[in-house]
Amino acid sequence: MGALLEVKNIETYYDLIYAVRGVSLSIEEGSITAILGNNGAGKSTILKTIMGLIDDQPDKGSIEFDGRRIDGKDTEAIVRMGISYVPEGREVFEELTVRENLLMGAYTRKNRKEVAGDFDRVYRYFPVLQQRQNQWAGTLSGGEQQMLAIGRAMMSRPRLLFLDEPSLGLSPILVQEIFRIITAIHAEGVTVLLVEQNARMALKISHTAMILENGRFVLKGPSAELMEDENVKEFYMGVRSQDSAKGYQRWKRKKVWR
Repeated sequence: MGALLEVKNIETYYDLIYAVRGVSLSIEEGSITAILGNNGAGKSTILKTIMGLIDDQPDKGSIEFDGRRIDGKDTEAIVRMGISYVPEGREVFEELTVRENLLMGAYTRKNRKEVAGDFDRVYRYFPVLQQRQNQWAGTLSGGEQQMLAIGRAMMSRPRLLFLDEPSLGLSPILVQEIFRIITAIHAEGVTVLLVEQNARMALKISHTAMILENGRFVLKGPSAELMEDENVKEFYMGVRSQDSAKGYQRWKRKKVWR
């Protein structure tokens, strides 16, 4: 289908901290792509840079969505173009009801009839949200808040959905449910870019994966291949291998990819 999102050689700074170092990536339309890495690697910074959530960033490079430059545009314009973002930590509006939170996700849209139909779509994904539609969002469980955050993002009818650590802090059962829903959303035609520390689950549902360390990609490839890579198993999935840390460093230096 071709690339829906093209990021070329972007650099992002927080004050004097070099957070993203010449990163490039291409997201194929119709795919699920995963970015893996430890805390502080720069995964969330990449998403925020693309979404225009960091002032005056990127410092260098370019970002194109569907063939149009979006670096330098404000976040509302980027959402209107077809990208939605589910932030780490959910960030629901705690003093609004579930239904009001979902309506906030549709703030860029004018067709109220279509918006009403999308409530039904979200409730099919997350029946519990329909049951709790008049409940304050701040009283929901962590898993329900994550469902609400994803549902709110879907209310803008995105072509590309960014998910930042959707499994963070959830029980294993809820993690399975959230990833099932991500797969269902993708099956309806939404392209997904997933940032995740749960490497096993992310590799299981994605087509392509990239590993980020210290603001740079060190490995990229089909998710099925990375799932079988001994170094990925050991250092990102907790499966011990015979490779030493020294051997891993040699592997990593060979695999740097921008």
